[in-house]
Amino acid sequence: MSSTKQRIRLIAAFGALATLALAVSCKGFFVKPTLTALAVGPVSPTIFTGSVGNTVQMFAVGTFNDGSNSSTPVTWSISGTGTGGQTIATITPGGLVTAQDVGTGTVTASSDVLPSITGTQPITVSIACTTAPIISPTSGTLTANVPSISFTASCGGQQITSVATWFSSNTAIATVSAGVVTAVGGAGNNGTFFITASSNGLTSSQVSITATGF
Repeated sequence: MSSTKQRIRLIAAFGALATLALAVSCKGFFVKPTLTALAVGPVSPTIFTGSVGNTVQMFAVGTFNDGSNSSTPVTWSISGTGTGGQTIATITPGGLVTAQDVGTGTVTASSDVLPSITGTQPITVSIACTTAPIISPTSGTLTANVPSISFTASCGGQQITSVATWFSSNTAIATVSAGVVTAVGGAGNNGTFFITASSNGLTSSQVSITATGF
């Protein structure tokens, strides 16, 4: 074999070895990003009992230590006991939530790669109202001696007090949450205002309340 051919083969062999060495050394430059946080969406969804609007598809987005964001495999779970004593909803391995019972709860996504990293999102299951909610009683008075009054809201004969969206027309006089109207109090915080309760896009008639003696 001529010396020229030998040199060519040696050069080719050294080239292959150099390429292999470069490939091995470059592995250290392509480190897989590490998951640091999970975000769950959509934000605070509300679904309804019955056959309409009774599901929501949840999703999880991971944040990694290189600043990137992308989907990542997770395990889903849901908590929260409804007014009927059962779990408010079920959730599939793919994150589809289906309503079971009226109430509030939490959807949790746990990373399959790093189970200690989780993300959560509150969820509400409400009555699928087909008529406007009804508030009871139909009026009320707040005084220094009676600074709060409780109201109930129902829809189709079912209680929705805890899951309805409540509204006070004058929060400088009183606020309302889960049916409980509470006077802000303080000198001069008197007057008449109204509250409403809403569910499934339907709103009750206004209930008039008077605050006096503050």
